[in-house]
Amino acid sequence: MSEQVHFTLDGRPVPFQDGQTLMAAALDAGVYIPHLCFNPEFTPHGSCRVCLVKVNGRVQAACTTPAAAGLTVQSETEELREIRRGILQMLFVEGNHVCPACEKSGACQLQAVAYYVGMLAPHYTHFYPRRPVDASHPEAVIDFNRCILCELCVRASRDVDGKNVFAVQGRGIQARLVVNTPSGQLGATQFSIHDKAAQVCPTGTILIKHRGYETPIGQRLYDRKPISVVGDVAQLPESRGGRRHD
Repeated sequence: MSEQVHFTLDGRPVPFQDGQTLMAAALDAGVYIPHLCFNPEFTPHGSCRVCLVKVNGRVQAACTTPAAAGLTVQSETEELREIRRGILQMLFVEGNHVCPACEKSGACQLQAVAYYVGMLAPHYTHFYPRRPVDASHPEAVIDFNRCILCELCVRASRDVDGKNVFAVQGRGIQARLVVNTPSGQLGATQFSIHDKAAQVCPTGTILIKHRGYETPIGQRLYDRKPISVVGDVAQLPESRGGRRHD
């Protein structure tokens, strides 16, 4: 029998299989590395950078770095927590994330990761962008002010739902999520609240109508346990509070 290969993550041996990334192997081993744009059902692209770790002394994204035997990986260090806090603080000021007034509060991965890395207050000057809210669909609403451009809905709609409802246009600070119709309205698409794209948003951008406060604040997914224990909303069955937007 061949010996199981592994790398070391914060002093703990983590086994892996050929082709796995550091992130995939860590999650399989039950070790949480903070992340937002990563979802194991899609090819990672390392855009949010929240999952930065140190690999043999170099800072790299855990979701795109292949696992290899003998690597020494650090994740839970104060240096990396500070970097992650900075990234989260920038994500918060680039949009309009007002947690106390957001229907997704308590079940929001962005909020849960911010708590996990110790981001308890804003730091940078808020941009206060003026983006539209699209309520044209009978069952869902999109608040573009809350989008962090993780592109999970883009990938889910294109690769799983086969509808290509969403896209990202522009570059840099001008980049924005759009709906792929001449009118730009969600109501003009074949989008369904049962689509994968409706279930993967890590923020309160895509919300199901009429269910915003079905579960009281204080009793929601990440109100009860931290994200390092609960995991991603999109990976949980609805019976455990996942795949919901309340």
